[in-house]
Amino acid sequence: MTAADDRLKALFAADAPPARDPAFSAAVMVRVARRRCLQDLAFLAGLSALGAAALWGFWPVLEPALAALSGRLAPAAAALAVGASALAALRALPGQAQGPES
Repeated sequence: MTAADDRLKALFAADAPPARDPAFSAAVMVRVARRRCLQDLAFLAGLSALGAAALWGFWPVLEPALAALSGRLAPAAAALAVGASALAALRALPGQAQGPES
């Protein structure tokens, strides 16, 4: 090799990417995932508090309407509850087809 080749090799070696460290990468990914989870949790907690405050404020207006509708909607709600329970029970049986997802 010539001196020029040695200088080029030294120059390119200085710009070589660093070696990978899987443990460090995993630790960084865990911290990023934890931070994202906490951000999502804070956002959803704030949204839930806002919804609770709105429901608390509108409850005096909503209560009479819900009371008036509950007598007429009770049979339909009961039928929906029985149907959902039956569907859940049938899907839980071993050896049976699991519905359209399978």
